[in-house]
Amino acid sequence: MSATDETPGGSGAASADTDATPSAYQEVQRSPEFASLRKRWRGFIFTMSAVFLAWFLVYVLLSDFAHGVVDTRLGSTNFTVGLLLGLLQFVSTFAIATIYVRFANRNLDDDAEALRRRVEEKL
Repeated sequence: MSATDETPGGSGAASADTDATPSAYQEVQRSPEFASLRKRWRGFIFTMSAVFLAWFLVYVLLSDFAHGVVDTRLGSTNFTVGLLLGLLQFVSTFAIATIYVRFANRNLDDDAEALRRRVEEKL
């Protein structure tokens, strides 16, 4: 006898029963509502990640290969284009977080709450 035979969800007859009767979590995971919710979430996350990484790559490449551009002073100050672009990286991070919160509030939260209630009713 192995240690996994005595634990819940280990190999054996208990595992076969679990597969025959899905849990509330498995039912929700297999539901079209959950698939739709995940598709919307992934679409937003992958798109915003690609946009941010592209923006960051532009900043890094300019810093490495376009010294004349990033060393350009803005007005008669010591403030350069490179410094401005670096600070805009922080601004863009907070902007993306704000955009995500709005997106989630409008497109994800209500459906996620409904799925959560469905699971809790079956527990």
